[in-house]
Order: sequence, then structure tokens, then C-alpha cells
Amino acid sequence: MAVGIVFALASLLTVNIAKAQQTTVDSTVINRISALEQQVADQKPGESHFMVVGLGTFGYVSNKITFTAPGGIGQSIKTNSFADADHYELSPMLIWRHSNNLLVEFEPSFDGNAIGVNWANISYFAAPGLIIHGGYFVVPFGIYSKRLAAGWIDKLAGDPAGFDMPGTDFGIGFSGGLPLGDMKWSYDVSLTNGLQLLPDGELQNAGIVDNNKGKMVSGRLSLLPFSNSCLEIGASALHSNAGDAGSNFTSANVTMFGADVNFVKTFNPFLVNIKGQYNRINVTNQNYISPVDSSSYSFANKTSSSFAQFSIRPVGVDNKLLKNLEFAFRYSNYTTPNSSAWGQNFHEEDYGLDYWLTWRTVMKLTYARSHSLSTANVNIGGTPGITDTNSIYLQFSVQF
Repeated sequence: MAVGIVFALASLLTVNIAKAQQTTVDSTVINRISALEQQVADQKPGESHFMVVGLGTFGYVSNKITFTAPGGIGQSIKTNSFADADHYELSPMLIWRHSNNLLVEFEPSFDGNAIGVNWANISYFAAPGLIIHGGYFVVPFGIYSKRLAAGWIDKLAGDPAGFDMPGTDFGIGFSGGLPLGDMKWSYDVSLTNGLQLLPDGELQNAGIVDNNKGKMVSGRLSLLPFSNSCLEIGASALHSNAGDAGSNFTSANVTMFGADVNFVKTFNPFLVNIKGQYNRINVTNQNYISPVDSSSYSFANKTSSSFAQFSIRPVGVDNKLLKNLEFAFRYSNYTTPNSSAWGQNFHEEDYGLDYWLTWRTVMKLTYARSHSLSTANVNIGGTPGITDTNSIYLQFSVQF
């Protein structure tokens, strides 16, 4: 009898303890669920997203470089490599939409030699037709650097010479576009640190710390005159103080002008794509110091660069192989200042055959032929002669 009572009391106590534990577990779960529900309520759908995109480019290049000195003495060098340091790139872009009005973009890049940053920018969508942004971004000048240079967009493996200026800079910018009747127009302007004039007259970006008190103002305006937006015409301008503070170049200013065109239209069964850009760089006259004998010299520091590109693809045919093939051609010209240490008259023709695996994945076979005549001042260390280069590229490019 006593044993039975003991077992009954033990069973009752065990049940009560189990119920108490279950109540504690249920309470903890409920609290966690409530916290999650509150978090979901605070973070409404559509306000915050994280995404990884970017691009990758890899390939093989074979070069034959022939240099002919004055008097007809020539020598040739042959090279070939995988990756190709000038055209290899792996650039994942991290995009975070913090809210409906705020976008953060960060794009690190590995080019085979070092890890750098292509883009680190915060954009605020202030109103229809107005985006305010700040950080490290491609300066708005022309169409090539900002819109065409990515490997999966460019129809040819190499870049046209002379389109590395004004490059990427630190600052703030404003961009957008609005309808104009049946037409459209867009604008992209920025205020950045600017350019730096080097001792031989060449230019480079000043970097995150400005080299003077001046800033660079740059911008591009474009017009799309047709309702189907098949044609875009753009004009760009830039002005920057370029001399280091306290140097002999304190009065140095840079002015750039540019014009570009972009035409894309289907003439069944062919998709025709025409692009072109012209740049002009003017640096105010300065006196430079010769590295040979420390004497003073000067030259008209004016540079021009241009390219014209045509591609055609039979997108309307039924044959899958043919409809994914695209032929491309580009002519580019790059003329740097006569009598400088780096003067040259350069031109190049590029021929390409592309196969599109998807709309953002392409295999490119490109043949490039270039000719450069030196116009450098030999008295200050310039090298006279003619350089001819023939290159074959096999390149794979993809957008993530």
C-alpha cells in the first residue's frame, strides 16, 4: 500500500515537472517567434536586398612585335600567354539595396597582378530622373569607359588606345533622364578630385587625396531622337586643375571635349550595332625639365583619340549556330603630343568573330593589327622609330 502511494506521488511529481519544462520551452519558442515576427514587420518586403553580380574575362594571346629604328634596322619579338595581364579580370560586384531609395555598390577586381577596386559607390534615388551618388566611380565622359569596356559587352578582346582618361575618381555625381516629347535625354555630371600633371606632361588621376585645391567638373549629355531609342548621340566636357600645389605646374589646367554615337537596330534578319567616340585633351602650356640635361623644354600638350566600331549578327535566322555568331570590326586612332617624350601617331584595326553562348556569355576570337610612328623628342630621351604589332586573342567573357 505504502509502495503504491510512493509510486503515485512520484508519477504526479514527474508529470508536473514535465509540464513546467514544456511551459518553459513553449514560452521560449513563442518569444523567439515574436522577435522574428517583429523583425519581419520592421523589414518590409522589397526594401532590402543583397545581390552578387560582376564579370570575368580569361583568355590566350599571341603577339608579334616588330620595332624598326631609323635607318631601317629592325627586330621582332614573339610572345604568348594564358590569361594575358592586359585583358584578364575577375570582378565580382556586391550590390546592396538598403531601401527603395538607397543602393550600395562595391566591385573589387583581380587583374592577375593585384587586387584593386573598380567601383565603390552609394546612390540615392532622390526623385524621378534624379540620382545622387558619391564614392569611387567611373567619371562620366563618353560611352566607352563607363558602358562598353566590360568584357562581356565589348565585341573585341582589346580596348581602343587612349581611352583610359579620365578614368575613375573620388567625388559626387548627379545623373538621370527624362522624356522630351517622343524623344529622350539624359545627363550625368560629377565633381571629383581631378587629374595630376606628371613631370613629362602625361596625366594621371590624383587619387583619394587631391593634389591641389581645385576640383574636376565633368559631364555628359545625350539625346535619343527616336521613340524606339535606336540612336543615341552624346557630348562630353571636362575641366580640371592638374598641377601639384606649390609646384611649377600650379597654373596647369586640363580641358577635355568628347562626342559619341551609339546605334543599335535590327534589319531582319541582321542586328546592326554601330558605336564611336572622339576625345580631345588640351593641357595649358607649361615648361618641363629634361631628364637628360635638366634643361627646360615645352610642347603643345594636345592629345586626341577616337574609335569607330561596327558589328553585325544574324539574330533572325533559324540556324542556331549562325544566329549566335557575330562579326565585329573596329578602327582606332591615338595621337599624343609631338616633341614630347611619349609622342606617337598610333592606329589599330581589330577584326573579331564572336560566338554568344548566352546573352551575357561570349567566346571571342580577335585579330588586332597596329602601327605606331614615334614623334617623341629624342633630345629628352624619346625613342624614334616605328612599332608594328600583330596579336591574336582567344577570350572568354561572362557576366555573373
